[in-house]
Amino acid sequence: MIDNELLATLRLQQIPNIGDVTAKKLIAHCGSPVAIFENKLENLLKIEGIGSFTLKNLFNKIYLKQAEEEFKYIKQENIKATYFLDADYPHYLKHCIDGPILIFQKGNINLQDRKIIGIVGTRKITSYGTAFCEKLIEDLAPLNPIIVSGFAYGVDICIQKAAIKHGLQTIGCLAHGLNQIYPKVHAKYIPEVDNNGGFITEFWSNSNPERENFLKRNRIIAGMSEATIVIESAEKGGSLVTADIAHSYHRDVFAVPGRAGDKYSSGCNTLIKQQKAQMLTSAADLVYSLGWELEDKKSKTVQKQLFIELDDHEQKIHSYLQTNGKQLLDSIALDCEMPIFKVSSTLLNMEMKGVIRPLPGKLFEAL
Repeated sequence: MIDNELLATLRLQQIPNIGDVTAKKLIAHCGSPVAIFENKLENLLKIEGIGSFTLKNLFNKIYLKQAEEEFKYIKQENIKATYFLDADYPHYLKHCIDGPILIFQKGNINLQDRKIIGIVGTRKITSYGTAFCEKLIEDLAPLNPIIVSGFAYGVDICIQKAAIKHGLQTIGCLAHGLNQIYPKVHAKYIPEVDNNGGFITEFWSNSNPERENFLKRNRIIAGMSEATIVIESAEKGGSLVTADIAHSYHRDVFAVPGRAGDKYSSGCNTLIKQQKAQMLTSAADLVYSLGWELEDKKSKTVQKQLFIELDDHEQKIHSYLQTNGKQLLDSIALDCEMPIFKVSSTLLNMEMKGVIRPLPGKLFEAL
């Protein structure tokens, strides 16, 4: 984005009563942010749905001065500012009417042609939630998705640490400017996140982690993600807001179920009960629902040939399927002389590695 357009966009972003929806309407009418400020007020007031109250501060020079200060900070700190019409603006977020007109990012973020999953949940994660986070990321790793979360306590930091552990790109979506971090105790993870993704925000450097900022931040997590997963939540909480927003965007929402009566499973159970979320019990549920196994069949076959190593049980089943073609679970267990529970778990691991695929009728075949 060229400097004069960036400055004009910052100025527009700062003006009271002009949110992202109204800003996009003004830009569409005038052709660019710069053109808005070159226009006459009387012409802008002719735009349907925009009145004098909305535009009363449009030409106030104080907002130009504030924009110039933020522009200077962006340049000094080498922050990437991405305009909502730029090619590298998050693809899914582009389709959200209330998506930010400008986002700021640091790190090594690459969103091109990638699967993006938002994962959120309680800040008071249990041992059950921790184990689920780690297993989910381990099983999703062969598909190389980008993991987006809020870098907060609990599920957020757990899932982002797991992503780093398995070499996945992870993005921390912040509720404040890039000149600080919240919570401060997570500052020690910044270098790892920067090296394996980075941070993204719509907030200026003078923005603090206020309550309303977290609610606004949630729409970015939901908006930039192909699907949103909730791992543990009480009856109320920010993760449920994120799920509601994702549902309103007509995105896939998943929730991890828990026992009736468990405090930090009640929110997830309610989402499932209200049919706002699909039940997620393993990575395979997500892969199946999003159709990733079909989309990635060729690439995963190549990956299997070049990189995948199979343990003894996996190799035995794979050789059997290559020799005998499509087979039922019971037949695999019988002929390979393995208990059904062992075959089931082994087949899941092999599916995630891309060496077999499930078929209708409980059949499996080698790739």
